[in-house]
Amino acid sequence: MKTRNCGNLKVSEIGMGCMGFSHGYGQIPSEEYSIEAIRKALDYGCDFLDTSEAYGPYMSETGHNEKIVGKAIQGRREDVVLATKLFIGTGEAKRSAYDAIRRHLEASLKRLRTDYVDLYYLHRINPAVPVERVAEGMGRLIDEGLIRGWGLSMVTVDFIERAHKVTPVSAVQNIYSMMERDYEKKVIPYCQENHIGFVAFSPIASGYLSGKVTADTRFVGDDVRRWVPQLSQQNLEANQPFIDLVAGMAKRKNATNAQISLAWMLKKYPHVVPIPGSKNQERILENLRASEVELTDSEFQELETALAAIQVYGRRKDVNMGSEYMD
Repeated sequence: MKTRNCGNLKVSEIGMGCMGFSHGYGQIPSEEYSIEAIRKALDYGCDFLDTSEAYGPYMSETGHNEKIVGKAIQGRREDVVLATKLFIGTGEAKRSAYDAIRRHLEASLKRLRTDYVDLYYLHRINPAVPVERVAEGMGRLIDEGLIRGWGLSMVTVDFIERAHKVTPVSAVQNIYSMMERDYEKKVIPYCQENHIGFVAFSPIASGYLSGKVTADTRFVGDDVRRWVPQLSQQNLEANQPFIDLVAGMAKRKNATNAQISLAWMLKKYPHVVPIPGSKNQERILENLRASEVELTDSEFQELETALAAIQVYGRRKDVNMGSEYMD
């Protein structure tokens, strides 16, 4: 698989979001199945794995996902660019953001069975903890060799700029897909200008762009798609033009809908790295094979022109981000 730069890091052009093995898509698979899935992705050529301390069944078992990833990469650590995340609570950083970050990191390192993390994200901004203090703490961890780079998730240019001045940011991880293009206005251009990677989560719009989510699909348990407005009964039908668009191009390219949505993203920006997430081995490999789909300039422009004319119904807002942040 081709590679792309995330700041000082080089990663496979498509990464793998591992959350689904622990949380977010209903019934989770067995640990054995999950480990096998991750290793199959590595065998294919995907070296960029994304996890978080927060990913666990019903968000209650801290580090569940990190433990699975840690077991999966045993013996292959040097072949992996490993990303994980933390959230800093208001009370724990009153004295030292560095101390708080280091405590979280040490726990993650133990679960991941490694002595360093390649990319360490602040999972969400806590307004009570100045991002400059976080950046300073991340810089110390880089100097100590415990992390190779650091990043921010679901942030605007203001936060990125403030942090980047203190310690260069390697990557920003925000939601981005054909149906969520708000960050094309400011954040993605800023990242490109400042050599910061933009890591796109939910690049297939919570599975909607795959065409496999229909009015008959039922989401159960902790499946986050139960709360995604684009996937409501009414909006599934209203957003059908997106499916028609990617399906038409998929048929011409002998590809799947999901592969077209990822290929479009790869074609559009050289610094954007999608990290589709799935708990299904077949879907994971299908997504990674989007790297084999090449859109011509005219095919890409055809998609761009059509997308500009399609209205999104039920635009998704992250639970921690209001519409005023979607720039």
